[in-house]
Amino acid sequence: MPTITIIGAGPGGHIAAFEAARRGAAVTLVEKAEVGGTCLNTGCIPTKTIKASAEALESAARLAEFGITTSAEAGAISFKADMPAIVARKERVRKVLCGGLEKTCAALKIRLVRGAAELGADRTVLVHTAEGTETVKSDAVIIATGSRTLDLPSLPVDHKFIINSDDALNLDHVPARMVIVGGGVIGCELAFIYRAFGAQVTVVEGLNRLLPIPSVDEDMSRLLQREAKKHGIRVELAKTVKSATVADGKVTCVLGPSPFVEGATGADSTLEADMVLVAVGRTPNTEGLKLAEAGVETDARGWIKADMGMRTTADGIYAIGDALGPARVMLAHVASAEGLCAVANCFGEDRKLEYGVIPAGIFTSPEIGTVGLSEADAVKQGIEFRSQVFQFRELGKAQAMGELPGMFKLICEKNSGRILGAHIAGAHATDLIAEAALAMEKGLTASDLAHTIHAHPTLAEGLYEAAEGWLRG
Repeated sequence: MPTITIIGAGPGGHIAAFEAARRGAAVTLVEKAEVGGTCLNTGCIPTKTIKASAEALESAARLAEFGITTSAEAGAISFKADMPAIVARKERVRKVLCGGLEKTCAALKIRLVRGAAELGADRTVLVHTAEGTETVKSDAVIIATGSRTLDLPSLPVDHKFIINSDDALNLDHVPARMVIVGGGVIGCELAFIYRAFGAQVTVVEGLNRLLPIPSVDEDMSRLLQREAKKHGIRVELAKTVKSATVADGKVTCVLGPSPFVEGATGADSTLEADMVLVAVGRTPNTEGLKLAEAGVETDARGWIKADMGMRTTADGIYAIGDALGPARVMLAHVASAEGLCAVANCFGEDRKLEYGVIPAGIFTSPEIGTVGLSEADAVKQGIEFRSQVFQFRELGKAQAMGELPGMFKLICEKNSGRILGAHIAGAHATDLIAEAALAMEKGLTASDLAHTIHAHPTLAEGLYEAAEGWLRG
């Protein structure tokens, strides 16, 4: 059985370690920070834990809508965000999950080494620990070092007035006015969270729509922008923050027309805030690895090059997860799938990962779930298609829940009805998208969905209704 060293214990690294150990490999897992990586410690789980607090606060504000009132004797009840308590809850959740991963490592006899890794010759890894440098020789190495927040020279982060998304998960107060630079997934999620907590939020996006991601259908972007306006979130599209000046406890931002949008015009303007959150992307965590010396090629931005089997240009060295960059899909569950693929190949298989059917969840208000092609993707690929939309508010369950904003959108091949893409905005959209992903994975059609009996009253009926509508033409 092979010996495998895995650098990085995020969702790609620890899943790879678990799989390799279960197959019988001797596994060394190297991690210089916390087990769980970005996803568990500064990304997916902390954000969703804090979002749960934001949703609870929003639900409390709507109690009267559901017939819940307070008695005159009890007096008025007011609700507000207690940031130290919210952050403490987030930390409890994080620590429970971290502890669970460490226990699984121990149960599977995975050797967990704390330290910074450096690649040596012939699949050797040097681990610089607090006690010194340890040399680990393996049959295979899997690089799963992930990514970190990208800083902009024009917006230097000071972690107090100009912050990044990691900082946003540990604030001890809610800023009165927050400017969020970047209207992608992270920026939009945090915009709705901090608006729910009571901040006045402005999102500045350099492109001409929120969530300007190819996989996100433009109908979802338009819906989210409408909901942002209803929530009181100000959105500035096709603009960039040219500079930010901190003085007297405030930040003055200079906004100008975006160089990324053709024809964007207008005079510069200023916007004052108490805090600016920079959420413009990610950069690879590969410094110190000595990739070039080990024969591992990267692109111009430092992302590692690998084939569909996760093999790098160095024999016996694989790479997975965010370290591969945006040319792949930078999502936790994709990193896990890549980890399983890499491990299979470490055991002599010739597995390749297919990226055609990957569901994604965006935890805004409302949520967005997406899988497969957007309309723009289908047009670009020259595919003849037809789309069908069904509105959330037409569902009895949505009316009962008081969750009306949203839609279900199916994109199907025109002649065959084969499902090419599905896009859902609304309550629990990130859960609902799984059915569409399974349907696409199995090559199903709108007819297959429409002839599957769905329970009533449920939100999942929306996919059934969209499929029925598609069949009716």
